Parts: sequence; C-alpha cells; structure tokens
Amino acid sequence: MVKHIICFKLKDNSLTNCEEARHILLSMEGKVPTVKAINVNLDQLHSDRSFDVMLEVTVESWDALNEYQQDPYHCNVVKKHMHAVAEKSIAMDFEI
Repeated sequence: MVKHIICFKLKDNSLTNCEEARHILLSMEGKVPTVKAINVNLDQLHSDRSFDVMLEVTVESWDALNEYQQDPYHCNVVKKHMHAVAEKSIAMDFEI
C-alpha cells in the first residue's frame, strides 16, 4: 500500500473556502477507482507555518498512485480546483 499526503496553503483560508476544498477533495471517493481510503483534515492552529487543508489518500501500489495522478476526475475536477485556490502545496508519498 502507498500513502499519498498533500498539504495545501490556500490563497484565502476562510472557513468557507477550506470547507469547499475539503468537499471537493472528498468527492474523489467512489469516483477515482484507485483510491482505497481518503481522509481530509482542516488546520485548527492557524500558525504562520501551518497549511490549511491536508489530503491523505491510500492506494494499493506505486502503479495505482500513477493511475490516480492521471485519473480524469482527479485531473479535471479536483486538481483544477485546487490549483486555482492554493497558494502552495507540499507532498509526501511512502509505502505503508
């Protein structure tokens, strides 16, 4: 299994925008076949070094992660939205 974690710092980190990002990220469940588990959390500390939204996705393999990265729903809906609202992001991928 592979864990894919992304943290997003939003341009506008109002609660409304964070909740919208969370909703869109969670919308991959059932629409992106390689996603075995998905979790999205919102930052509560709001420090200068905090990121606003964290996406955690579990897939079965590195090949499945590659399929996830190219999935049409992930690319055309989720990535499109997140690229428009995020100031920056960081990622980490590892085997579990």
